[in-house]
Amino acid sequence: MTTPPPRWRSLMFVPAHVERFVAKAHLRGADAVILDLEDAVPAAEKPAARATLAGSIASITSNGTAAMVRVNHGLLDLARDLEAAVMPGLAALVVPKVEEPGFIREIADALASLEIARGLPLGGIRLVLQIETPVALFALPAIAASHPRVAAMTLGPEDYSAAMGGVPEADVLFTPNYAVLAAARAAGVLPLGFVGSIGAYDDIEAFSETIRRARRMGFRGALVVHPSQVTVLNEAFSPSAAEIDWARRVREGDIAARAEGRGAFQLDGRMVDAPVVKRADEILAMAGD
Repeated sequence: MTTPPPRWRSLMFVPAHVERFVAKAHLRGADAVILDLEDAVPAAEKPAARATLAGSIASITSNGTAAMVRVNHGLLDLARDLEAAVMPGLAALVVPKVEEPGFIREIADALASLEIARGLPLGGIRLVLQIETPVALFALPAIAASHPRVAAMTLGPEDYSAAMGGVPEADVLFTPNYAVLAAARAAGVLPLGFVGSIGAYDDIEAFSETIRRARRMGFRGALVVHPSQVTVLNEAFSPSAAEIDWARRVREGDIAARAEGRGAFQLDGRMVDAPVVKRADEILAMAGD
């Protein structure tokens, strides 16, 4: 990675062709809004959805929310999506059904050509990758490290479960989620996700516990489909005041220990060494400290 991964705790999908959803999307508190040109848009509506992107991106970014577009996987629709989406204000493309790294490099090359032609900063548009088929699991490290534009990676739980002939429950989703998490961490990109169905927003308390588990696993954000899920993500993927206080004391203790030539020290009755210091540093980075 040439740049550090962004802080995207909550990325909310909205169908790009439904004006009433798009108009209020930037007011929902999400760090990013994903204008969906893929599954949420019927084939007959895709041209009209592309035509609205300029106004939609301007609306979403008006208060600092990151604007993203989920493109289609098929080559003809993907080419049309790229032509329509690459413009000032676009933070990232969400790429579905990624199965091998060469596909990502081809998209990155097309993005570079469009950025140059349109006078945009070269490399400014990032990529969020969705893993949605079992074949992709055998190439995850290469996919995650395929290009410097890759900012984040996540599992698409509904598509993956369908591809496996299963249902989006923990038994089906834990292993691929953990594999995506490990590959993202190894490549230094933002790990997004949780072990569960992206469409299960009717029980917010259960969803909150799922997200808290995801944070403990090592995920740092997630994609969701409903505004009621956004606050849960923002709270769970933000360090608490107690965590920040602990992390600051770890950092201070580490500085003092190193000045005395020691690699470990005690804090609150526990031994602190390099892995604990690394965890504290990540908490402070999440807090912008």
